Amino acid sequence: MEKFGAYIITTCLLICFTVYIEAYVPRMIRGRPRGGLLGAPGHKHHRKNLETRELPPDQWYTQKLDHFNGADGRYWQQRYFTNDTFYKPGGPLFVQIGGEGTADPIWMLEGAWIDYAQRYNAYCVQLEHRFYGKSHPTPDLSVDNLKYLSSEQALADLAAFITDLKSKQTFSSVITFGGSYPGSLSAWFRLKYPHLVQGAVASSAPLLAIVNFTAYLQVVDDALRSVVPSGACNDAVSTATSTISTDLTTLEGRQKLKKVFQLCDDIDPNIKTDISNLYSTLAGNFEGVVQYNKDNRAFEGAKATNITIDTLCGIMTDPSLGDPLQRYAEVNALLLKAYSQDCQDFKYDKMLDSMRATSWNSSASEGGRQWTYQTCTEFAFYQSSDATNQPFGHDFPIDFWTQQCADIFGASFNNTVIETAVKRSNTDYGALGIQITRVLFPNGSIDPWHALGVLEDLNPEARAIFINGTAHCANMYPSTPEDPPQLVTARKEISDTIGQWLRS
Repeated sequence: MEKFGAYIITTCLLICFTVYIEAYVPRMIRGRPRGGLLGAPGHKHHRKNLETRELPPDQWYTQKLDHFNGADGRYWQQRYFTNDTFYKPGGPLFVQIGGEGTADPIWMLEGAWIDYAQRYNAYCVQLEHRFYGKSHPTPDLSVDNLKYLSSEQALADLAAFITDLKSKQTFSSVITFGGSYPGSLSAWFRLKYPHLVQGAVASSAPLLAIVNFTAYLQVVDDALRSVVPSGACNDAVSTATSTISTDLTTLEGRQKLKKVFQLCDDIDPNIKTDISNLYSTLAGNFEGVVQYNKDNRAFEGAKATNITIDTLCGIMTDPSLGDPLQRYAEVNALLLKAYSQDCQDFKYDKMLDSMRATSWNSSASEGGRQWTYQTCTEFAFYQSSDATNQPFGHDFPIDFWTQQCADIFGASFNNTVIETAVKRSNTDYGALGIQITRVLFPNGSIDPWHALGVLEDLNPEARAIFINGTAHCANMYPSTPEDPPQLVTARKEISDTIGQWLRS
C-alpha cells in the first residue's frame, strides 16, 4: 500500500508535465478519433466569450482501484471538475460523464447541458473516466493493469463519487449526461444505480455491442447519398477504390499510389495487413468527416471542423481535379494538411508498435490503447468492410480487426474471447432491449453510431429523439444561429423533459 501510495503522489506531480512520444496511431481507429468520441464544445460565436473566462481547476477524488474486490485496499486519484455558478441551495446535481479521452474542462462552461443547468439552477460536475486523460489508476498500461479498465468499474467510480458528493451537499435530484460511449454509461448508470440518479440523457449512445459493425459504413454510404442523391459521390469513391486494387498489382502502380496519396513508406503487396490498413485509413478520411458533419466543435484544438460531407463530395464529383483516384487522393491531401501531417502512415507493424506501448507518455496512451482494449474485452464495434452497400471495397474485413486484439494484447485475446465479451456486455446491460425509465436517447441520422442506438421509444418514460440531418452528439454542443430547426426542437425537448423529471 505504501508503494502504491508513493506511486500516486509521484504520478500526480508528473502528469501535468507529460509529453507524448509520437508514433503512428490512425486519426480514426475503431470509430474513435484521437482525443475521444466526444469533441470539445465551442464555436466561433463562443470563442470571444470563452477567452474571458477561467477554466475550472483540476480536482482529485480518492477512488478505489477495484470496486468488486473487498480485499483490495488500493486507491488512486481521479480527476474531476465543478461549476457551481448557477447552483442554488436545494437545486439538482448535473453529472457529465467522462469517456474514452481526456476530460475537457471547457465542457464546464459550454454545451447544451450548461444551458439546462442555468435554467434549473444545477450544480455541475464532470468526472474523468479511469485510465483516460490524467486519471491514472496504475503505474502503466500493461495488460495486467488494464484489467481494471471496464465500463462496470467506471460505473462504480461514478456511484462512489456521487454518493460521497451527496453526503456533503444536498441536491434535489441527480441527472447524468453523456455522449457516445459516455452516453451508454449514462443510460447504464440509471439502469444499475437507480437510487442514485433520477434521470439520464444518453446522446448518440451505442447500446448494442456487436463484433462486426457492418452498418457503420452503410450509414456513411447513405450520408454521402444525402448530399449527392444521384450517387455520383459514392460511385467516384468506388471507382477510385477499384483503381487502387488494380494499381497494387504492379510496381509502377504502387509507386504511383505512394506518390499521389503521400504515403510515408513503400507498399509491399505481400503484407496483407498493410494493404488492409491502407484501405481502412483512406476510408477513415470519410468516416471521420461523416461522423462529425457540421457539428459545433470549432474551438481551439479541434481540427478540420470546416471540412464537411459537402466538401468531400464536392471534390469527388469535380472532374477538373482529375480522375476519381486523383480526387480520392485530393481528399487525403486535404485531411493531411488539416492535421499537419507530412505523409500518410499505413504500415500495420508501425501501428502495432505504437499501440503496444504501455507507458503513460506514449502516443497511444491518449486513449488509443485503452479504447482498443475495451473493444476487445467488452464491445468490439469493429467497422469492417464486409457490408455490400458501401463504396470503400472489402479489403478490411472483420478478421483484420479481431486479429488486432491478439497482435496488440497477446494471443489469448482471440475471437472466442471477443465474442464472449460482447455477449456478456449485451446480457449485462440489456442491449437494445434494456428495461429502463426516465432516460432520453437522442441520435442523429448522419451519425453512423445511431445504428447501434435506441431509435424508437422503449416506453413512455424511455424515449428516443431522432434528429434528421445531424451527426454524432450534435445535441450536446452549444447552439448556434446555423442550427437546423429539428436540432433546436430536440434540445428544447431534452430541456423540458429534464424539468419534468425534476418536478416529479
